Amino acid sequence: MSSEVMHLLLILRSQILWLFLLIVLFVPLERLFAVNRQPTLRPQMLVDLGYYFLTGLIPTLILAVPLGTIAALSRQIVPDSYFLWTAMLPIGIQIAAAFAIGELGFYWGHRTMHQVPWLWRYHATHHEPERMDWLINSRAHPIDIIFTRMCGLSLVSIAGFGAPGAGSGSNIPVLVLIGGTIWSFFIHSNIRWRLGWLEHVVSSPRFHHWHHSRIDHVNRNYASILPFYDRIFGTHHLPPTAWPPSYGIAPENRPEMAIAGPEVDDPA
Repeated sequence: MSSEVMHLLLILRSQILWLFLLIVLFVPLERLFAVNRQPTLRPQMLVDLGYYFLTGLIPTLILAVPLGTIAALSRQIVPDSYFLWTAMLPIGIQIAAAFAIGELGFYWGHRTMHQVPWLWRYHATHHEPERMDWLINSRAHPIDIIFTRMCGLSLVSIAGFGAPGAGSGSNIPVLVLIGGTIWSFFIHSNIRWRLGWLEHVVSSPRFHHWHHSRIDHVNRNYASILPFYDRIFGTHHLPPTAWPPSYGIAPENRPEMAIAGPEVDDPA
């Protein structure tokens, strides 16, 4: 059996294991703490499972070469002393900095998917569902996933985190990707958890549900983990207690019509 086939099988095995863990974690929580009472088995669940495997496989295979190229080019442009300095930072600081830098790239990648019409055609797939649960996180076109991950992970590589020879720090991009993915499943989930003051620091399901609101706020709350980027760039929206009344894409924002809805002024 060729090494390429073995690599694909290893990715598939990992996906199946993660799917099992996600089901065990989120299905009971969504039953116990539901925002909206809805059946666990729903229409198009098989479609979303297909997206789960598709978006886990294709971007993983495609991103390896461009991200490796970006890392190599950054080593030619940025002085070696900088990479030595980042490698000497405590591992906790490296991880925190990588998450913050990667989130900045993801924020602008995500925002671009909304504001550039031909990219919105792909990202609109993610906003089509009219109910929210953890598996909706997987409803995404591969081009959407590839673009936003490139935006985030490229900055992590250029910043010197995860450079070859960085010891344990060379695994930081993987930690950023895994941590961000798990948190994305959480913020899409149908779980009525409010995080109190922590909602000023990290994103919550309620924060991201407003991003999926059918009316008005689809162009708000782009951050995946750190909502202060939305505060800095003027796209933050989080009412004190309310959840969105409905989800999906309003007719005027559908790709075949307006394609990308205009930025809206938030009166709150």
